[in-house]
Amino acid sequence: MNRKEKTSLTEAREHYARSMAAASKSDDPRLERVFELVPREVFLPPGPWKLMISNEYVETPSADPVHLYQNALVALDASKGINNGEPFLHAAWLGAVAPQRGDVVCHIGAGSGYYTAILSVLALPGGRVEAFEIDPDLAEKARKNLRAFECVTVTQGDATKLPLPASDVIYVNAGVLAPPSAWLAALRPQGRLIFPWRPSDNVGLTLLVTRTDRGFEAKPLMNSWFIACVGGATTADLFVPPPDVHAAWSVRSAWLTSERLPDETAVVAYQHVWFSSAALG
Repeated sequence: MNRKEKTSLTEAREHYARSMAAASKSDDPRLERVFELVPREVFLPPGPWKLMISNEYVETPSADPVHLYQNALVALDASKGINNGEPFLHAAWLGAVAPQRGDVVCHIGAGSGYYTAILSVLALPGGRVEAFEIDPDLAEKARKNLRAFECVTVTQGDATKLPLPASDVIYVNAGVLAPPSAWLAALRPQGRLIFPWRPSDNVGLTLLVTRTDRGFEAKPLMNSWFIACVGGATTADLFVPPPDVHAAWSVRSAWLTSERLPDETAVVAYQHVWFSSAALG
C-alpha cells in the first residue's frame, strides 16, 4: 500500500469513526476512537467484499479496505445471508448500553468478532467480554480474529442454554422472540440487555432492558431485523397473542412470570417472561 492509499484509508476510517460517534448519540469520546482504531477488514473474508445495498449484494470494485468504511452490511457468508452488522445500528446500540471500563459483557451472536472487539476495548481496563457464537466456523474465525484483544473468550454453542456470567451488559445479535429467563437473571444491578425483539413476523425492533431496584425497565429504541436466534422461546410458549407494531412500541417493563403473573397491562406473555405497557413504579 503506497502513501496515497494509506492516506485515503486513514481519512476513510476517521470519517467513518466520526459518523459512528454521531450515530451513537453519545458524548463518550471513546466511541469515535474505538471505531477508528479497530480495523473492520481484519474481521471479514478476503476482498473484494459483498456489500448489502437495498437488499441485494453488490461487490466492491477491489480489495481496497477503504470500501468497508461506510454504513453497509458486509457478507460473512452470502449463501446463508450472514453479514457483519450495520455500523450505524451498532453505534446506536453502543450509545444506548454505554459499556463502561471494568464491565463484564456477554456478546451473543458474535459472528467473526468485529463488534466483540469494539466491546472489549470499551470494557478495558478491568473488564472482559465473553462471546458466544453458535456457528462452529464463525466461532473459530472469531477466536482467531480476537487473539490480539485482551480479556476476550469465545464459546461455540447455544447461549440460550449455556450459563452466562453475572453481566453488566448482554449484547445480543440474533432475533429473539423472548429472552431466556437466565439472561435476565444474569444482569447485575443496573445491568443492560439489548436485543432484536421479534415477537411476530412483521415486528422487529430493538429492546433495551435495564435491571433496576424496582424490576426490569424496558425501552423500545429502533427498528431492527436480525437472523433468528436458535433456541429460546417459541410461539408455543405464548400466553397472550403476539403484539402488532403499535403494541410492541408501548412496552415499558419486563417481568419474570415466576415473580409476577401477567395482568391486564401485558402486551405479550410467554411461559417465563412477559412484557407490560406499564412503567415500573
